[in-house]
Amino acid sequence: MAKKRGSKQLILEYFLGNLGKVLISRDIQKASGGAVEWARRVRELRNEDGYQILSHKDRADLKPNQYLLETIDRVPAFAREISTETRAWVLERNGYTCQMCGAAAGDPDPLGGNRTVRLTMGHIIDKSKGGDDTPQNLRAVCTNCNQGLQNTALPKPVRIHLLSQIRRATIPDQIATLEWLLKKFGLETTEMLPKK
Repeated sequence: MAKKRGSKQLILEYFLGNLGKVLISRDIQKASGGAVEWARRVRELRNEDGYQILSHKDRADLKPNQYLLETIDRVPAFAREISTETRAWVLERNGYTCQMCGAAAGDPDPLGGNRTVRLTMGHIIDKSKGGDDTPQNLRAVCTNCNQGLQNTALPKPVRIHLLSQIRRATIPDQIATLEWLLKKFGLETTEMLPKK
């Protein structure tokens, strides 16, 4: 009995069968067998397997929802542009938190399911607009925001608004906020916390 091909394999076969052609997201999803997470599979092919699948973030002549595989040549993991050290530094600097929606790595996925939030590197200035892969131009972004699924890129709250929200919160939520801040900044004042 033949093994059923997964959506990732189906998407790869579709790209390879249309090498050098601009493909649109609707057709890629159809080729995947209708997979809901087709965009995640495309990212896996690109980021984990090294296929040079281009999007509007890579080339200015591509529109959103357009993808292009120009070559079958794959980029090995060690040759990819953002080093492991840079990724680690940016994630640490950003507190392992999406800089668009505030979700933290490992939180339950706000779009449902039994997945947890995964973080990736996002460019502040897209490469298609001249941005580079330096730490100053990178930020931690969850996969949902990176795909544009959440569309919740709210402005960062100003201090007075943030403090007013914390003051309005319940005492257990205020304590949880304090514990998170203490942990984030490596401070130890747990003796000051009320007993639970």
